[in-house]
This record gives sequence, C-alpha cells and structure tokens, in this order.
Amino acid sequence: MTAALVVPAPAPVTVPVAGRADRFPVHRIYCVGRNYAAHAREMGKDPDKEPPFFFLKPADAVVTDGRDVHYPPGTANYHHEVELVVAIGRAGHDIAPEAALAHVWGYAVGLDMTRRDLQLAARDLGRPWDFGKGFDESAPIGPIHPVSDIGHLAIGAITLEVNGAMRQMADLAEMIWNVPDTIAYLSRYYRLVPGDLIFTGTPAGVAAVIPGDAMRAMVTGLPALEVKVLPPLS
Repeated sequence: MTAALVVPAPAPVTVPVAGRADRFPVHRIYCVGRNYAAHAREMGKDPDKEPPFFFLKPADAVVTDGRDVHYPPGTANYHHEVELVVAIGRAGHDIAPEAALAHVWGYAVGLDMTRRDLQLAARDLGRPWDFGKGFDESAPIGPIHPVSDIGHLAIGAITLEVNGAMRQMADLAEMIWNVPDTIAYLSRYYRLVPGDLIFTGTPAGVAAVIPGDAMRAMVTGLPALEVKVLPPLS
C-alpha cells in the first residue's frame, strides 16, 4: 500500500535557465561569509586571519522570475549584498581545487538579503545567524547561465546600485577564496550534489534599503538582476 502524504508537499524550488525553457532545481543554498577583504574590514574583521566560513539559507528563500521582495518583519536594518552564485551540476566530496570547476553547471547574479540588526545581535552573542540570513525572500537570484554558454567567471566587475546610485563595486578577482578554492573547502564538510547553489560573498558597501528602493545587481558577463523592495506583507 502506498503511503499518503498527511499534508500537501511543498512545491519544488527551481531557478530559470537563461535562454531555455528548462529550470534548475534547488537542493541547498550555501553562502560564504566575508569573502572580500574590504567587506570583512567593514564588518570589523581581519580578512588575513580567518579561513572561510559558511551559513545556509533554505531553498525556499529563493526569489526568481523578476519578482520583487517584501520588507521583512522583525528588522529595522535590512541590507543588500550582491553576490556571484555558483550552481553545482556534479556531485562530489573532498574535491581538489584543480578539479572543482568541473562540478560547476553555471553562474547567476544573486542577492543575499540580510536583517543586519538581527545578524549582528546573534553574532555578538555567539548564536546562529538564521534569523538574520535565512528568512523568506532572502535569496533573489537571476537566471542561471550554463558554463557551456558563457564559460567560467573569475574576473570582472561585481556591482550593486540602489535607485541608480552605486553602492557596491569590486572585481571577482578580489575574492579571498576564489570559486575553485571555495568549492574544495566546502566539499570537505558536505557532499555537494546537483542542485546546490553557492553564494560566493559580497564586496564592501553593504547598506540598508527601504520600501520603494530599486536594486540593480550586476556581474560582468551576466545580465542585471533588478529587484524592488515592497512594503511589508500585512
């Protein structure tokens, strides 16, 4: 006898693939913390003394298909963080850096939206960052562009504008841990599988947004991701 579900199953989370009708299924979202030296310093940390660290967002934090985000509850300091997103297409554990790029299916532009006040309060108390990072609509992402179409992205501008004014600007080459090294390090602790997304960290210039603000996130080689902040849900 086939067991019945006692509640409806959640809808699968998928991200559009650029230029195709296909979609990329999301398994987990890994995020690298403080992966640009200037951002580490603006958060009061020394980038030269720390190995990479990671936090996770739930898959259903993803926002796709041109949808905007609502100002989240429980915060008075809601921040933008533009990031290059790596989509994993091949499983692996304890991957060598020189083999890591073979596990990348594609790239996208993403936003790691953050309830900064809650994140910093948790950090100062030595508590997990979930309330500050893993909330609803905290992971807007543009279409994933397959490596077979665009190649690998290692250099090029990564920027974010709010209402037309530049807030964040750096080069992908400024990452403390580049994409192959990030994959290699993360895969020591998790078996990466197809469907995993890795948000690779944000440059300096993170700051607050409010309802009505329009964000434009860009990475050289990828189309812009445009997201507006809507009023809170009632």
